[in-house]
Amino acid sequence: MSHPDDLLVDIAAMVESEQHSRMSLTVVVPGAVITGRLAPEAMWKERVAEVLRGSSQLGSFSSAFVSSDGSGEPPKPHARPTHLHFHVARILQGSFGIPDTGGMYRVALADVSAWTVGDISYSDQ
Repeated sequence: MSHPDDLLVDIAAMVESEQHSRMSLTVVVPGAVITGRLAPEAMWKERVAEVLRGSSQLGSFSSAFVSSDGSGEPPKPHARPTHLHFHVARILQGSFGIPDTGGMYRVALADVSAWTVGDISYSDQ
């Protein structure tokens, strides 16, 4: 989509303003179906930074996920979201969800061509 769905943008804004990660969503983007829970951007960035800091080879990249002013504060609430931030998410491939443990994905709202509330079940068999 060249113009993000206004309802989806509103959902993203609500996740940001309420600062919680209980909203499950499934989106279709070019080449993938992603299903999982949405997280506020600041929470998502902090979790990614934690994972990177724990890596001896990738630790230096963690600084890219810390707010530029060093405050760790989320973006201003009046800012219109441009991305969805998924955690505990899986890319659906056939009847499988990868990775098994769930991953962290950032998806541009403009790239979402279809979506539904809730996550899609998959089979590990």
